[in-house]
Amino acid sequence: MIDDLSRSLAATVHQARVGQDLSVNALAERSGVSRAMIGKIERGEAQPTAVLLGKLSGALGMTLSELVARAENTDELLRRAADQPVWTDPATGYRRRAVSPLTDGPLELVEVELPPGAAVSYPADAYIFKYQQLWILDGNLRFHEGSQVHELQTGDCLQLGAPLPTTFHNPGTATCRYLVALVKGRG
Repeated sequence: MIDDLSRSLAATVHQARVGQDLSVNALAERSGVSRAMIGKIERGEAQPTAVLLGKLSGALGMTLSELVARAENTDELLRRAADQPVWTDPATGYRRRAVSPLTDGPLELVEVELPPGAAVSYPADAYIFKYQQLWILDGNLRFHEGSQVHELQTGDCLQLGAPLPTTFHNPGTATCRYLVALVKGRG
């Protein structure tokens, strides 16, 4: 079942691709997502996962939160909690809340809830920003950054290094909630 946000995400991906004068083939090459899947996403026939949206947003030169915020058509400087777009990955239950208002500024804050046992992986090219920090608000996170594994607990804050393939894994029995703070822009 495709919800309103997923339909809006489909249109946003299509608009961003066309706005950059990219063919489906070009976006498929950049993102590593098949042409067929891009077509299904753009037509609203498939609900994309966090991994797919991460690949597509990176290939389109935006963060996943920017993609979600554009889909929500928000452009105000104040984003009330009730107005913060929340997107849930249909494959893992991973919930991503775009906390920051959508502006041209470089800072972005994202709150994530990762269910017990869930894991979400992103390729290195999904990271289009210079600096990223993870601050664990509740629970435990096993964060794979390339070959390095960080065991993070409530209150821990990690500065990420250069873009590498990553996996966010919740090894615990309770939901892990963490804040992602990132500075946008290619480094």
